[in-house]
Amino acid sequence: MKNTGFQLERHSANPILGPHSMPGADAVFNCGQTMYKGKTILLVAVVLRNDPLPRMHVAESADGVNFTIRPEPFITRSELPHIRPLDQWPIDPRVTYFAEEDVYYIMRPGNSDVGCVAFLGKTKDWQHYEDIEVISLPSNRVPCLFPEKVNGKYIRLDRPFSLVYDPHNHSQMSGIWLSESPDLIHWGRHRVVLKPWTTWNYTKIGPTPPIKTEQGWLEIIHGVSQSCSGQRYCIGAILLDLNDPSKVIGNSQGYLMCPTAGYEFMGRVPNVVFPCGAIADYDQDRLRIYYGAADTCIGLATGRLSEIVDLCLRNGK
Repeated sequence: MKNTGFQLERHSANPILGPHSMPGADAVFNCGQTMYKGKTILLVAVVLRNDPLPRMHVAESADGVNFTIRPEPFITRSELPHIRPLDQWPIDPRVTYFAEEDVYYIMRPGNSDVGCVAFLGKTKDWQHYEDIEVISLPSNRVPCLFPEKVNGKYIRLDRPFSLVYDPHNHSQMSGIWLSESPDLIHWGRHRVVLKPWTTWNYTKIGPTPPIKTEQGWLEIIHGVSQSCSGQRYCIGAILLDLNDPSKVIGNSQGYLMCPTAGYEFMGRVPNVVFPCGAIADYDQDRLRIYYGAADTCIGLATGRLSEIVDLCLRNGK
């Protein structure tokens, strides 16, 4: 594996959210992330000690570090009859602000006994949430919507995966795919974007909502590797062509961050740093990634946006 020499910087206040942030919580982790009216909004997954079913709460912050979690859940198991049987473990939301429609779309996986599907929902004000539809067949996880149409179509990334695990056959490993839609409901023209390719991600990789830059769509990904002691989740980046985002034009090669802090090792799922998105502060040339740590708490890592893009471009496809 090529050593990038680049590492995201952890915030000194990490973990910025966790079980200590909410009474009765066993875990406060993997979060969608965006900006709303000048505040940082995190849509956090919460597992309570006395409730077997997770829910999602809105956490908001004026400075991006000190967050207040609203006590009432924002998303729980859906009441819609075509979604509820498939919605047995509501976690891992991906949030995309679609400026053309002034709406925040939320894509999330739906775990059930028939496999994992993908759900689409939306909000305009972070007070009211609306479930929309089931938008994938099983087995599929981590659906992510682009923040604008490309060539007149909605575009998404996701990670379909095989139920057969063969660590010696990389062609079967779970990679990133792209599809397009005229209406966010009907998806087609599926294309393989990238398969696992190296030691830190050879088991599977997964996307987050893309960030537009002048050089291309910056895509923060997670990568998983397997060893005799279990799995390790790391964070990396790729760059996609602006006009044809099925084409990879840059790649961090090495990871940008791997578990090294105690709160990333110790928790419900050890050895995990897991992004569900990122926030670009263009005026500060800064990328903020609020990531899940050990499926128990949330950390903040930052880096220069231009440096990450340049890193991907230097390494090429």
